[in-house]
Amino acid sequence: MNDTLKRAISGAVYITLLLFCILYSIESFFILFGIFLIIATSEFCSLLKINKLIAIPLAILIYVSVTLLAFYKPWVEQTISSISKKQMILDVDTELIYKSLLIVTILVSIKCIHFLFTDSIQNISGAMKYLYLIGYVILPFLFITKISFGQNNYNNKIIIGLFILIWTNDTFAYLVGKSFGKHKLFERISPKKTVEGFVGGVTFAILAGFLLSKFFIQPSPNFLPKSIIIWTSIAVIVGCMGTIGDLIESKFKRIAGVKDSGAIMPGHGGMLDRLDSIIFVAPFIFLFYQILYYVS
Repeated sequence: MNDTLKRAISGAVYITLLLFCILYSIESFFILFGIFLIIATSEFCSLLKINKLIAIPLAILIYVSVTLLAFYKPWVEQTISSISKKQMILDVDTELIYKSLLIVTILVSIKCIHFLFTDSIQNISGAMKYLYLIGYVILPFLFITKISFGQNNYNNKIIIGLFILIWTNDTFAYLVGKSFGKHKLFERISPKKTVEGFVGGVTFAILAGFLLSKFFIQPSPNFLPKSIIIWTSIAVIVGCMGTIGDLIESKFKRIAGVKDSGAIMPGHGGMLDRLDSIIFVAPFIFLFYQILYYVS
Protein backbone atom coordinates (compact mmCIF):
# COMPACT_ATOMS: atom_id res chain seq x y z
CA MET A 1 0.00 0.00 0.00
CA ASN A 2 1.55 3.33 -1.07
CA ASP A 3 1.82 6.36 1.20
CA THR A 4 -0.89 8.35 -0.58
CA LEU A 5 -3.43 5.57 -0.11
CA LYS A 6 -2.43 5.11 3.54
CA ARG A 7 -2.82 8.84 4.12
CA ALA A 8 -6.23 8.91 2.43
CA ILE A 9 -7.57 5.93 4.39
CA SER A 10 -6.28 7.07 7.79
CA GLY A 11 -7.54 10.61 7.11
CA ALA A 12 -10.99 9.32 6.15
CA VAL A 13 -11.17 7.14 9.28
CA TYR A 14 -10.11 10.09 11.46
CA ILE A 15 -12.69 12.48 9.98
CA THR A 16 -15.47 9.86 10.10
CA LEU A 17 -14.74 9.04 13.75
CA LEU A 18 -14.51 12.71 14.64
CA LEU A 19 -17.80 13.68 12.99
CA PHE A 20 -19.64 10.62 14.31
CA CYS A 21 -18.65 11.24 17.93
CA ILE A 22 -19.36 14.98 17.71
CA LEU A 23 -22.80 14.40 16.19
CA TYR A 24 -23.86 11.28 18.12
CA SER A 25 -23.98 12.62 21.67
CA ILE A 26 -22.31 14.86 24.24
CA GLU A 27 -20.87 11.81 25.97
CA SER A 28 -19.27 10.40 22.82
CA PHE A 29 -17.80 13.86 22.15
CA PHE A 30 -16.27 14.01 25.65
CA ILE A 31 -14.97 10.44 25.47
CA LEU A 32 -13.37 10.91 22.05
CA PHE A 33 -11.47 14.02 23.09
CA GLY A 34 -10.53 12.34 26.35
CA ILE A 35 -8.92 9.56 24.29
CA PHE A 36 -7.28 12.16 22.04
CA LEU A 37 -5.91 13.85 25.17
CA ILE A 38 -4.38 10.62 26.47
CA ILE A 39 -2.70 9.92 23.11
CA ALA A 40 -1.48 13.51 22.74
CA THR A 41 -0.13 13.49 26.29
CA SER A 42 1.73 10.24 25.64
CA GLU A 43 3.25 11.65 22.44
CA PHE A 44 4.28 14.89 24.14
CA CYS A 45 5.90 12.91 26.96
CA SER A 46 7.93 10.99 24.37
CA LEU A 47 9.06 14.25 22.75
CA LEU A 48 10.20 15.89 25.99
CA LYS A 49 11.16 12.73 27.93
CA ILE A 50 8.48 13.17 30.61
CA ASN A 51 7.41 10.30 32.88
CA LYS A 52 4.16 8.97 31.37
CA LEU A 53 3.17 7.25 34.62
CA ILE A 54 2.78 10.71 36.14
CA ALA A 55 1.65 12.70 33.12
CA ILE A 56 -1.17 10.49 31.79
CA PRO A 57 -2.97 10.05 35.16
CA LEU A 58 -2.59 13.80 35.71
CA ALA A 59 -4.18 14.52 32.32
CA ILE A 60 -7.06 12.12 33.01
CA LEU A 61 -7.62 13.57 36.50
CA ILE A 62 -7.78 17.17 35.28
CA TYR A 63 -9.95 16.41 32.24
CA VAL A 64 -12.43 14.14 34.03
CA SER A 65 -12.76 16.21 37.21
CA VAL A 66 -13.32 19.55 35.44
CA THR A 67 -15.69 17.98 32.88
CA LEU A 68 -17.77 16.28 35.57
CA LEU A 69 -18.00 19.42 37.69
CA ALA A 70 -18.84 21.62 34.72
CA PHE A 71 -21.37 19.45 32.89
CA TYR A 72 -22.48 16.67 35.27
CA LYS A 73 -22.61 18.46 38.62
CA PRO A 74 -26.04 17.05 39.72
CA TRP A 75 -24.87 13.51 38.97
CA VAL A 76 -21.63 14.08 40.94
CA GLU A 77 -23.61 15.46 43.90
CA GLN A 78 -26.01 12.51 43.81
CA THR A 79 -23.15 9.99 43.60
CA ILE A 80 -21.26 11.55 46.51
CA SER A 81 -24.46 11.74 48.55
CA SER A 82 -25.27 8.07 47.93
CA ILE A 83 -21.77 7.03 49.01
CA SER A 84 -21.56 9.26 52.08
CA LYS A 85 -25.26 8.78 53.00
CA LYS A 86 -25.49 12.56 53.42
CA GLN A 87 -26.93 15.22 51.16
CA MET A 88 -24.02 16.89 49.43
CA ILE A 89 -24.17 20.18 47.53
CA LEU A 90 -21.04 21.15 45.64
CA ASP A 91 -20.77 24.92 45.81
CA VAL A 92 -18.35 25.21 42.90
CA ASP A 93 -18.24 28.10 40.44
CA THR A 94 -17.19 26.26 37.29
CA GLU A 95 -17.07 29.47 35.26
CA LEU A 96 -14.49 30.83 37.71
CA ILE A 97 -12.53 27.58 37.33
CA TYR A 98 -12.46 27.94 33.55
CA LYS A 99 -11.46 31.60 33.74
CA SER A 100 -8.64 30.75 36.17
CA LEU A 101 -7.44 27.92 33.94
CA LEU A 102 -7.67 30.26 30.95
CA ILE A 103 -5.24 32.67 32.60
CA VAL A 104 -2.78 29.83 33.18
CA THR A 105 -3.18 28.56 29.62
CA ILE A 106 -2.74 31.98 28.01
CA LEU A 107 0.39 32.64 30.08
CA VAL A 108 1.84 29.28 29.03
CA SER A 109 0.88 30.05 25.42
CA ILE A 110 2.80 33.32 25.63
CA LYS A 111 5.73 31.39 27.05
CA CYS A 112 5.45 28.94 24.14
CA ILE A 113 5.56 31.83 21.65
CA HIS A 114 8.67 33.20 23.40
CA PHE A 115 10.12 29.68 23.29
CA LEU A 116 9.42 29.55 19.54
CA PHE A 117 11.53 32.62 18.87
CA THR A 118 14.35 31.64 21.24
CA ASP A 119 17.47 30.18 19.67
CA SER A 120 18.66 28.21 22.72
CA ILE A 121 16.29 25.27 22.38
CA GLN A 122 18.20 22.34 23.81
CA ASN A 123 17.73 22.86 27.53
CA ILE A 124 14.24 22.64 29.02
CA SER A 125 14.11 22.20 32.77
CA GLY A 126 11.98 19.51 34.40
CA ALA A 127 9.59 22.11 35.83
CA MET A 128 9.14 23.76 32.43
CA LYS A 129 8.44 20.42 30.79
CA TYR A 130 5.48 19.86 33.13
CA LEU A 131 4.35 23.47 32.69
CA TYR A 132 4.30 22.98 28.92
CA LEU A 133 2.51 19.66 29.38
CA ILE A 134 -0.26 21.22 31.46
CA GLY A 135 -0.67 24.55 29.69
CA TYR A 136 0.12 23.55 26.12
CA VAL A 137 -1.45 20.08 25.96
CA ILE A 138 -3.82 19.23 28.84
CA LEU A 139 -5.74 22.43 29.59
CA PRO A 140 -6.53 23.30 25.92
CA PHE A 141 -8.62 20.12 25.68
CA LEU A 142 -10.89 21.55 28.37
CA PHE A 143 -11.46 24.63 26.23
CA ILE A 144 -12.08 22.54 23.10
CA THR A 145 -15.02 20.91 24.88
CA LYS A 146 -16.14 24.09 26.63
CA ILE A 147 -16.41 26.30 23.54
CA SER A 148 -18.65 23.68 21.93
CA PHE A 149 -21.39 24.73 24.35
CA GLY A 150 -21.49 28.36 23.23
CA GLN A 151 -23.35 30.32 25.90
CA ASN A 152 -25.54 27.48 27.18
CA ASN A 153 -26.25 24.20 25.41
CA TYR A 154 -24.07 21.84 23.41
CA ASN A 155 -23.90 22.92 19.78
CA ASN A 156 -22.03 20.48 17.56
CA LYS A 157 -22.02 23.06 14.75
CA ILE A 158 -19.52 25.16 16.69
CA ILE A 159 -16.84 22.47 16.99
CA ILE A 160 -17.47 21.21 13.44
CA GLY A 161 -17.21 24.78 12.14
CA LEU A 162 -13.96 25.26 14.03
CA PHE A 163 -12.45 22.12 12.51
CA ILE A 164 -13.61 23.22 9.03
CA LEU A 165 -11.81 26.54 9.50
CA ILE A 166 -8.63 24.77 10.62
CA TRP A 167 -8.74 22.32 7.72
CA THR A 168 -9.43 25.16 5.27
CA ASN A 169 -6.53 27.21 6.61
CA ASP A 170 -4.13 24.25 6.50
CA THR A 171 -5.21 23.11 3.03
CA PHE A 172 -5.02 26.48 1.31
CA ALA A 173 -1.85 27.49 3.15
CA TYR A 174 -0.29 24.39 1.59
CA LEU A 175 -1.80 24.90 -1.89
CA VAL A 176 -1.07 28.63 -2.13
CA GLY A 177 2.39 28.19 -0.62
CA LYS A 178 3.23 25.40 -3.04
CA SER A 179 2.00 27.37 -6.05
CA PHE A 180 3.10 30.91 -5.22
CA GLY A 181 5.32 30.72 -2.15
CA LYS A 182 8.63 32.57 -2.43
CA HIS A 183 9.25 34.10 0.99
CA LYS A 184 9.91 31.74 3.89
CA LEU A 185 7.76 32.27 6.96
CA PHE A 186 9.95 30.60 9.62
CA GLU A 187 12.60 28.66 7.75
CA ARG A 188 14.68 27.40 10.67
CA ILE A 189 11.64 25.68 12.22
CA SER A 190 9.43 24.84 9.23
CA PRO A 191 11.25 25.26 5.87
CA LYS A 192 8.14 24.59 3.77
CA LYS A 193 5.92 27.31 5.24
CA THR A 194 5.81 30.57 3.30
CA VAL A 195 4.39 34.04 3.85
CA GLU A 196 2.26 33.64 0.74
CA GLY A 197 0.90 30.34 2.04
CA PHE A 198 0.09 31.92 5.41
CA VAL A 199 -1.78 34.81 3.79
CA GLY A 200 -3.62 32.41 1.45
CA GLY A 201 -4.63 30.16 4.34
CA VAL A 202 -6.01 33.05 6.41
CA THR A 203 -7.82 34.53 3.39
CA PHE A 204 -9.62 31.31 2.52
CA ALA A 205 -10.34 30.66 6.21
CA ILE A 206 -12.08 34.05 6.38
CA LEU A 207 -14.10 33.12 3.29
CA ALA A 208 -14.99 29.80 4.91
CA GLY A 209 -15.99 31.67 8.10
CA PHE A 210 -18.36 33.85 6.11
CA LEU A 211 -19.93 30.84 4.37
CA LEU A 212 -20.22 28.93 7.66
CA SER A 213 -21.92 31.86 9.38
CA LYS A 214 -24.45 32.26 6.59
CA PHE A 215 -25.28 28.69 5.57
CA PHE A 216 -24.29 26.44 8.49
CA ILE A 217 -24.13 28.17 11.87
CA GLN A 218 -26.95 30.66 11.29
CA PRO A 219 -28.72 29.62 8.07
CA SER A 220 -31.09 31.99 6.27
CA PRO A 221 -33.73 33.37 6.65
CA ASN A 222 -32.83 33.82 10.34
CA PHE A 223 -29.32 34.85 9.42
CA LEU A 224 -27.84 37.42 11.79
CA PRO A 225 -25.32 39.87 10.24
CA LYS A 226 -23.26 39.90 13.46
CA SER A 227 -22.61 36.19 12.88
CA ILE A 228 -20.39 37.23 9.96
CA ILE A 229 -18.24 39.35 12.27
CA ILE A 230 -17.99 36.58 14.86
CA TRP A 231 -17.02 33.79 12.48
CA THR A 232 -14.69 35.81 10.28
CA SER A 233 -12.97 36.96 13.50
CA ILE A 234 -12.70 33.33 14.60
CA ALA A 235 -11.24 32.53 11.17
CA VAL A 236 -8.52 35.17 11.66
CA ILE A 237 -7.72 33.75 15.11
CA VAL A 238 -7.58 30.24 13.63
CA GLY A 239 -5.31 31.33 10.78
CA CYS A 240 -2.86 33.23 12.96
CA MET A 241 -2.81 31.21 16.19
CA GLY A 242 -3.21 27.88 14.39
CA THR A 243 -0.06 28.59 12.36
CA ILE A 244 1.82 29.55 15.52
CA GLY A 245 0.62 26.37 17.23
CA ASP A 246 1.85 24.29 14.32
CA LEU A 247 5.26 26.01 14.46
CA ILE A 248 5.54 25.48 18.22
CA GLU A 249 4.88 21.76 17.84
CA SER A 250 7.46 21.67 15.03
CA LYS A 251 10.02 23.16 17.40
CA PHE A 252 9.29 20.54 20.06
CA LYS A 253 9.80 17.88 17.39
CA ARG A 254 13.09 19.47 16.32
CA ILE A 255 14.32 19.30 19.91
CA ALA A 256 13.37 15.61 20.01
CA GLY A 257 14.93 15.03 16.58
CA VAL A 258 11.82 13.43 15.07
CA LYS A 259 9.69 14.16 12.02
CA ASP A 260 6.32 13.23 13.58
CA SER A 261 5.01 13.23 17.14
CA GLY A 262 3.82 9.64 16.68
CA ALA A 263 2.67 7.05 14.18
CA ILE A 264 -0.95 6.40 15.16
CA MET A 265 -2.21 7.80 11.83
CA PRO A 266 -0.28 6.34 8.87
CA GLY A 267 0.75 9.10 6.51
CA HIS A 268 -0.26 11.83 8.94
CA GLY A 269 1.92 11.18 11.98
CA GLY A 270 0.68 11.40 15.54
CA MET A 271 -2.31 12.88 17.31
CA LEU A 272 -0.38 16.02 18.20
CA ASP A 273 0.42 16.47 14.50
CA ARG A 274 -3.32 16.47 13.75
CA LEU A 275 -4.43 18.57 16.72
CA ASP A 276 -1.54 21.00 17.18
CA SER A 277 -3.54 23.86 15.66
CA ILE A 278 -6.79 23.38 17.56
CA ILE A 279 -5.16 22.85 20.96
CA PHE A 280 -3.34 26.17 20.58
CA VAL A 281 -6.34 27.96 19.07
CA ALA A 282 -9.04 26.78 21.52
CA PRO A 283 -8.02 28.92 24.55
CA PHE A 284 -7.92 32.05 22.37
CA ILE A 285 -11.37 31.25 20.93
CA PHE A 286 -12.67 30.87 24.49
CA LEU A 287 -11.04 34.21 25.40
CA PHE A 288 -12.69 35.76 22.35
CA TYR A 289 -16.07 34.41 23.54
CA GLN A 290 -15.50 35.94 26.98
CA ILE A 291 -14.64 39.34 25.52
CA LEU A 292 -17.64 39.14 23.18
CA TYR A 293 -19.91 38.29 26.11
CA TYR A 294 -18.75 41.23 28.23
CA VAL A 295 -18.85 43.67 25.33
CA SER A 296 -22.37 42.64 24.34
